[in-house]
Amino acid sequence: MAKKRTENKPRVENTDAYIENAGIIIDQKVTDTLLENYMPYAMSVIVSRAIPEIDGFKPSHRKILYTMYKMGLLGPNRVKSANAVGEVMKLHPHGDMSIYETMVRLSKGNESLLHPFVDSKGNFGKSYSRDMAFAASRYTEVKLTSLCEELFRDIDKDTVDMVDNYDGTMKEPTLLPTTFPNILVNSNVGIAVGMASNICSFNLEELCNTTIELIRDPDHNVMDTLPAPDFVLGGDLIYDAEEMKKIYDTGRGSFKIRGHMTFDRSSNCIEVTSIPPTTTIEAIIDKVVDLVKEGKIREVSYIRDETDLKGLKIAIDLKRGADAQKVMAKLYRYTPMEDSFSCNFNVLINAVPMVLGVRDILFHWIDFRINCVKRRVSFELEKKKEKLHLLLGLEKILLDIDKAVRIVRETEEESEVIPNLMIGFGIDELQADYVAEIKLRHLNREFIIKRTSEIEDLKKDIEDMEETLKKESKIKLIIINELKSVIKKYSQKRRTNIIYDYHEEKFTEEDTIEAYPVNLFYTSEGYFKKITPQSYRMSSEHKLKEGDKIITEVLSNNRANLLFFTDKFQVYKSAASEFEDTKASVLGDFLPAKLGFDEKESPVSMVVSEKYEGYMIFAFENGKIAKIPLSSYETKTKRKKLLKAYSDKSPLAGMVYVPKDDNILLEASNGKIMILDTARIAEKNLRDSQGIQVFALKGRQTLKSVRIFADEVKNAHRYVPKNLPSSGFSVKEDDEAEQMTL
Repeated sequence: MAKKRTENKPRVENTDAYIENAGIIIDQKVTDTLLENYMPYAMSVIVSRAIPEIDGFKPSHRKILYTMYKMGLLGPNRVKSANAVGEVMKLHPHGDMSIYETMVRLSKGNESLLHPFVDSKGNFGKSYSRDMAFAASRYTEVKLTSLCEELFRDIDKDTVDMVDNYDGTMKEPTLLPTTFPNILVNSNVGIAVGMASNICSFNLEELCNTTIELIRDPDHNVMDTLPAPDFVLGGDLIYDAEEMKKIYDTGRGSFKIRGHMTFDRSSNCIEVTSIPPTTTIEAIIDKVVDLVKEGKIREVSYIRDETDLKGLKIAIDLKRGADAQKVMAKLYRYTPMEDSFSCNFNVLINAVPMVLGVRDILFHWIDFRINCVKRRVSFELEKKKEKLHLLLGLEKILLDIDKAVRIVRETEEESEVIPNLMIGFGIDELQADYVAEIKLRHLNREFIIKRTSEIEDLKKDIEDMEETLKKESKIKLIIINELKSVIKKYSQKRRTNIIYDYHEEKFTEEDTIEAYPVNLFYTSEGYFKKITPQSYRMSSEHKLKEGDKIITEVLSNNRANLLFFTDKFQVYKSAASEFEDTKASVLGDFLPAKLGFDEKESPVSMVVSEKYEGYMIFAFENGKIAKIPLSSYETKTKRKKLLKAYSDKSPLAGMVYVPKDDNILLEASNGKIMILDTARIAEKNLRDSQGIQVFALKGRQTLKSVRIFADEVKNAHRYVPKNLPSSGFSVKEDDEAEQMTL
């Protein structure tokens, strides 16, 4: 927002004006502020910090490696990390800790890169652990790995541009002339302003072979020689041909990668020996612990981190009798043991960020490498031409060595020696200076003949180099030979397995719930208890509130679904597994609070079913009966509350659940009863249907109750109506049974 101007000053348009007007509040549009202040910062982050360039490095990586190269750390000797960090600060004016953290990621000990560049000694932490921190730089030692020879090969032969460092006291390379496509060999993650980069790693041998094939044939199918990414931690990559092709073509997409697990029968233990690159040991352990607490994985008895000098290892002890394959499938499904790796191949090409596929990145690298080789050949060509020029002058001296000695000896002033040699032998100043600098002991025919014998070899080399510069095919042949050399020296076996034929095991939420028998109790006041049979046998005396009583008792399974119908024509859905196992000596869970009932809403009935099979029978005071399939209450979205659970057109006389068609006993307010087979009632799909008229009532008569018929009367056939609706039957005295309590 524009601020009020305190002085009548002109608008600031340049840096000098900013300094001149320091401390003065001026009017400025937000768009101008963004353009003048924010955009330079954003471009700096994109171009000079977060996005890797075609050599595969960000500026911070490049400065560290180049400094270590200039320190002579490509040899056998190491130095303290603190020493190397201090030297890097001459090129990279940042805090020592940020430099050291970057160096740690480049190290072999941290295991972040498939082909590390820093040979480390000491504790450098682990990329797969958030708690295994690296030691301070004063304790650890570093040097460059042998692979770095390929990064700096011919860097002193004008293969890349050299620029001043931040204070102009040193030179540093803008890129490293890497002899292999490092941009895809090691993973690289960067978050800039408004864009990011996430490049996965590929096997060095496969990538170099692919590059060779593309040099030979630009139409080569990359997927034939580069099947899939390869990660330092190994694991199993689930191959999806279409998605992988999309990544290779566009540079965007994702694939699933999972850790590797094995089951040791002798110890009844699952051993995790690799994890996806997107997670950590601690994240997996924490997730497993949470799943055990939630009851989704009950087969695990203990989990521990056994990572040591031999490598990564998580041990998961199982309970006796647990199905190890099923547990491993759950771990893949519900923990970070299987994760998606999202690719975003964003690369800087000539300071322009581009999202490119694998083929395009390799083509850009080939162009970059062709330019490097051309610059190297041109550099060597100039050096050889200079040397040839000097030797041609020396060759002329061979004709008369004594004359050369006489010219030098008879020249009175030193400054005249070179001009006199130029006149005496018809050579130029450079040649004369070279001859004049020859030591006296070398002024013999043997030395001069040996040196001049190189002339023919130099002429031949110069001719070959000029021919190479004219024909790009020869440049490409050089690159191919260099790539073959890299394969021979540094290739390693693929670490990540590729799973081509993968069938995902289908899981439902029910699969994560342990199945065991439970007693379910429901009281008239709305309290619920889930008690295991063992616990109930030990103590079966219920603790209840005053005036409360058990109205429903069901022996079921922990996987059972629960439906609680209320007096507001609603039903609340839950599951037995969502309640903790308890004892009879406690009140239990108060359902209105547990399930979030509406105000002044009371539970009416509890229905227990494992697979939503059977029917709900709703009896209304107007004599109508509705038969609703229980499957009508099953929802794909697993809603916890359903409206219009039953009809509100007439007051409810009662409801019962029948797993299958059964006989029910109906009683009217006039004392008449009816025994009815529910198969005679047509089912309705609408939950709030009124059903059909079953009991014919007169005046103020109402249907009073409904329940499952349990031989309450003798001669039951007498009370079964032939036609519906029926006015019911009066109970005869000789048919009343002892348990008849209507």
